[in-house]
Amino acid sequence: MKRLRTLALLCCAAGLTLTPPTMSQTPDPYLWLEDVQGERALAWVRERNADSEKLLQAQPGFDATRSSIREVLDSREQIPYVSRRGGWLYNLWRDAANPRGLWRRTTLAAYRMPAPAWETVIDIDALGRAEGENWVWSGAACLGPEYRRCLVSLSRGGADARVVREFDTVAKAFVAGGFTLPEAKSSVDWLDADTVFVGTDFGPGSLTDAGYPRVIKRWRRGQPLADAVTVFEAQASDVLAYASVDLTPGYERIGLGRVVDFYNSKQFLLAGDEVVPVDKPDDAQLSFWRERVLIELRSDWRLGERTFARGSLLVGDAASYLKGERQLQPLFTPTATRSLSGHTATRSTLLLTVLDKVASRIEEWSWRDGAWQRRDVQAPYPGTLSAGALHDPLLEDDALAEAYLLNAADFLSPDSLQLGRTGSNERELLKSRPTFHDVAGMRVEQRFATSRDGTRVPYFVVWPKGAKADGDNPTLLYGYGGFEVSQLPFYSGAIGRVWTGRGGVFVLANIRGGGEFGPGWHQAAVKAGKQKSFDDFAAVAEDLIAAKVTRPARLGMQGGSNGGLLVGAVMLQRPELFNAVVCQVPLLDMQRYHRLLAGASWMAEYGDPERPEDWAAMAKYSPYQNVPDKAAGVRLPRVLFTTSTRDDRVHPGHARKMAALMQDKGHDVLYWENIEGGHGGAADNAQRAQMMALEYAFLWLQLGRR
Repeated sequence: MKRLRTLALLCCAAGLTLTPPTMSQTPDPYLWLEDVQGERALAWVRERNADSEKLLQAQPGFDATRSSIREVLDSREQIPYVSRRGGWLYNLWRDAANPRGLWRRTTLAAYRMPAPAWETVIDIDALGRAEGENWVWSGAACLGPEYRRCLVSLSRGGADARVVREFDTVAKAFVAGGFTLPEAKSSVDWLDADTVFVGTDFGPGSLTDAGYPRVIKRWRRGQPLADAVTVFEAQASDVLAYASVDLTPGYERIGLGRVVDFYNSKQFLLAGDEVVPVDKPDDAQLSFWRERVLIELRSDWRLGERTFARGSLLVGDAASYLKGERQLQPLFTPTATRSLSGHTATRSTLLLTVLDKVASRIEEWSWRDGAWQRRDVQAPYPGTLSAGALHDPLLEDDALAEAYLLNAADFLSPDSLQLGRTGSNERELLKSRPTFHDVAGMRVEQRFATSRDGTRVPYFVVWPKGAKADGDNPTLLYGYGGFEVSQLPFYSGAIGRVWTGRGGVFVLANIRGGGEFGPGWHQAAVKAGKQKSFDDFAAVAEDLIAAKVTRPARLGMQGGSNGGLLVGAVMLQRPELFNAVVCQVPLLDMQRYHRLLAGASWMAEYGDPERPEDWAAMAKYSPYQNVPDKAAGVRLPRVLFTTSTRDDRVHPGHARKMAALMQDKGHDVLYWENIEGGHGGAADNAQRAQMMALEYAFLWLQLGRR
């Protein structure tokens, strides 16, 4: 997947009544903290960082915890995940000796070996030292089928904005006079060896309100960027414009599109110089697979006498579809407990990843004997599976045309990477992660909580060895609840070492707003329905307490980005349920989120605060507008905010302002901001180990048995 995917009444427990804030533009006393690189703001950050580090790094075992996490992150036994480019498998590898990473490659034959022979293509650390830059790898678009020329993206400190430079993978050098773009949130794709389609910051008016490319141009080698020819434009209110090139022999297509909002798009094909609309439901995802068209629905679609349900995947003949014919067949139709998680295509087979009660299954669909035939793939269940085809569509004679990589994992089983072929259940184990902690005696159960409106909300409980339901277990509840992103079982050596391995219970909540049960599960909790995410999360916490898994003094919650909004809102709405909050790279000021960095691109999820009907709902939960004064008798759980100065997706001002306001109102707040790291919070393993060690030191300080 390449593209990218809020209090009402705080006072139920406190016995207070709050009037939701209006959209009156009351002066914000902490607006100066939105100046990301401002001297005053950074001085505030450094002071808060020093206070938090002084407390948390003094906790018993901090250094050992950080080292233990770093050991997991830097382990040379991690799986080197790969992407295929012609005869090579490429991998970005980070370890203690290569903190920013090696972009390297090997062959499949070598990859099968326990210790493959890797050829370094770019040493990111060496490049950064030579150029005096803090480069972080941000990907590469390579021109097939030779894959010699690549458009390499490099980010300063992990930000979304990146520099693009043409690179020769044979000479292992940047191309003198080649395609180069300055730092921006750019998109590029090859048309041929001397032409690319580019969306970038071309100057005033070339970006959308969300800060992404609005204009797509055709740029020829040697041509000044200013002279590149405009081929497509989106509207300023759109999220972005894009171009995508399919060079599959016999099925060459140039796609153009307007991402109108996070869930709606307008799609086109470029035929010569003519931009031809592709008819589809705006909220459907349409893609081409050789001679076929695939359409994934987010809303019901009525065609003639037939209605296809949202969450379905349809297939049809592409040429016929483009002529206006609608002879489509559903390959997948959702049920109450089954949803489509993703799909990948070999030359002749479509592999579907299906969520069945929040666990993965794989289905194969292929055209045989004049009909679509389904085959269930035998694979580990329950757990999380992901499949990725190895087929290179640019190669007419491809020995890997029906090959795919299958990754399997669950809470107690480390990831394993297997090589499979369609039509068979036999797979070759290529790589597996080590067991970084002892799982003997641990167990996992799936439970259900009942939300305020009666909805049953599933969640997973990972029990440490010897734990009993005595109401006294330190417990960490994690959630996200947005953008149709599913929270699935995963294996974490770091969490196993520093949390469950020390007696902590880990809980993963599958609340509405996510995609665990398809588009409807998400759509129930957008805009005016966002409160349902918070109600679901609180219901899980209540169920954990009622079942004596834990009690409020031992219960903490954690979430990042949209999950940071989740825990920020629930912290204020249900403070009596928790004793610790880890709020990471969060959205918190929902009155201004759409004016900060990429915030305008998320209005389809949250709404537009400048529309009174949208703000009426958002005002009830927006954390920054609902912080009570401790003097009024409201006790909030202690909170640790973490963010990154280089996060150019969710503005660090959200966390900065919330921390400052809560401190001003007398609440116990810790704050830590990494200078690098982008939206992920850390640019390398050392930074991530430091950040995680601080978070778990905080959690044990607040929730540990004393």
